[in-house]
Amino acid sequence: MADKKDFYESLGVEKSASDAEIKAAYRKMAKKFHPDMNPGNKQAEAKFKEVSEAYEVLSDADKKARYDQYGHAGVDPNFNAGGGGYGGGFSGFEDLGDIFGSIFGGGRASTQSRTAPRRGERLVAEARISFEEAAFGCDKELEVSRVETCEVCSGSGAKEGTTPEKCSECGGSGVVLRRQQTVFGTMQTSADCPKCGGRGKIIHSPCEKCGGKGRVRRKKKVPVKIPAGIDNGQALNLRGQGDAGANGGEPGDLYVTVSVRPHELFEREGTAVLLEMPLSFTQAALGAELEVPTLDGKVKYSVPEGTQTGTTFRLRGKGIPNLRGSGRGDQYVTVRVATPTALSEEQRELLRQFAASGGEETTEERGKKKKRK
Repeated sequence: MADKKDFYESLGVEKSASDAEIKAAYRKMAKKFHPDMNPGNKQAEAKFKEVSEAYEVLSDADKKARYDQYGHAGVDPNFNAGGGGYGGGFSGFEDLGDIFGSIFGGGRASTQSRTAPRRGERLVAEARISFEEAAFGCDKELEVSRVETCEVCSGSGAKEGTTPEKCSECGGSGVVLRRQQTVFGTMQTSADCPKCGGRGKIIHSPCEKCGGKGRVRRKKKVPVKIPAGIDNGQALNLRGQGDAGANGGEPGDLYVTVSVRPHELFEREGTAVLLEMPLSFTQAALGAELEVPTLDGKVKYSVPEGTQTGTTFRLRGKGIPNLRGSGRGDQYVTVRVATPTALSEEQRELLRQFAASGGEETTEERGKKKKRK
């Protein structure tokens, strides 16, 4: 946790930044470091993941509040703010035995022995999807490398047909107690059993598949349902899809960050879809019926005569579906009037006549007047 960069620093904003400022900073950074914009650049890919993680926390009011109060620890899934740390108690220590054990060289307390059920590790994966897949949702399959319970020995670590022997030194607990004289008096600490290595059992004939570990690492394809309306940098938490637990403990989770590839036409702002569309000089002056690209295909829209460049019109219900609700956002189309180039002499003459009819003097006419003077 200590090595992680400050989330506000990652996005280049102050701690007092508003939601809009945080979002704007993220969009700028994500666009700059997106893998599709920097193919093969590992540094850019790492930076993209960094800013995505920062935005995922700072864009969520609850997570942001915990981060502001506790730092990176506050957004760790195992963090318990009410207990003062990881699992409560003395900020990560289980009891006084652990505290003194850490001071005087003792090992883990009995509550942390290797025989106790332990939850599996959380895994992190990335799902890269298209703009349309983010808008309407999709089903993906991610290949992850995870630890699973050995199917041959069912997690016992012993060869098929044999059973582990309970350790006679620790009685199967995996820990031994030690008494030590200190300046505070006699202290009792706990440490891993030296005979069984803290496992509480001795395996004479290890399983050939897992080598006595009871767990094996393998690649697994995990189905992921991407909900409609998800945005770049957001994440999904798949419970129980991480590493297998030990000693009967629950499996960890799979944390999937979503990376949305930029679209060649559209940009996104919340549930709104933004589009810039070119308009010819004639279309802007006389009005026209346009075929406007949307996520649902092309739709017809009539622009009035005299439309100015920068004018924005709205297509209701053509935006992004709401991630946590019903309905869809709108699409906003901003027109940009294109100035004609490479005119023929006939076209130039028609434009001169057009200017003259409106009392407008062209640069060409002003030049002629100066010559006559």
